[in-house]
Amino acid sequence: MKEVMRFTFGKNWQSYSRKSLTPARIEQSRRSFRNLVNGIDLHNKTFIDIGYGQGLSLVAAAEMGAQVLGIDVDRDNIEALRMVQQTIGYPESIETRIVSILDDRFVEESQGRYDIVHSWGVLHHTGNMMRAIDNACALVAEGGHFICAIYNRHWSSPVWKIIKWSYNSLPGPLQRAMIAVLCPVIYVAKFIVTRENPKRMDRGMDFLHDVVDWVGGYPYEYASSEEIRNYVCRQGFICVRMQAAQVPTGCNEFVFQRIDKTAKS
Repeated sequence: MKEVMRFTFGKNWQSYSRKSLTPARIEQSRRSFRNLVNGIDLHNKTFIDIGYGQGLSLVAAAEMGAQVLGIDVDRDNIEALRMVQQTIGYPESIETRIVSILDDRFVEESQGRYDIVHSWGVLHHTGNMMRAIDNACALVAEGGHFICAIYNRHWSSPVWKIIKWSYNSLPGPLQRAMIAVLCPVIYVAKFIVTRENPKRMDRGMDFLHDVVDWVGGYPYEYASSEEIRNYVCRQGFICVRMQAAQVPTGCNEFVFQRIDKTAKS
């Protein structure tokens, strides 16, 4: 199988966990997660985070009483999660596995096992977004929830795909130079669109690490909110909630619920 060029998110998350994770950002990430799962009972429920990254959502779900599992393809995120737990002061062991959502064996053995399947800003980086969505949906139990965030389709999306491919093709010094050039461009563009300080970010994020994540994030796919909503609903889900991206190429956020065919009418 031909290897896909891939950005290593884990190094960036380690840097974030080490340098940028503050008490204020921890509390902000908790609030954002609670808003995201509003109306969903996590206590004693099975929760899987596909592409857990630095692990803030995993810890938040565990704090709310869920039985959590985090999967990722990047081993560096194990250390990022450890640093996050240490900073937060969450001492309990959190189960993780190095496995891809595109792994058919994992999907087959995990089919229908999870009350909540969570994947924020990940499935569009797998190299096969629609298959990744199919597989994520397959993990959801009857009546369970699928929570995801997918990059919005925009006229500039193909341009950004070229930029991201170029970034990952360059050696480290040129990558850093590229970030230095694009950082103020992204800052100004986001301010023009939102009229808010771009450094005031949601979900406990940090502007500089987010820029590296954005520019480097490859493979890269995207879809309109209608495309994602219709695609998932055709697989036996209803769309409970959808939050449009704050900026044109940002992530549309979705909360779906699998229709429980076993429930009595």
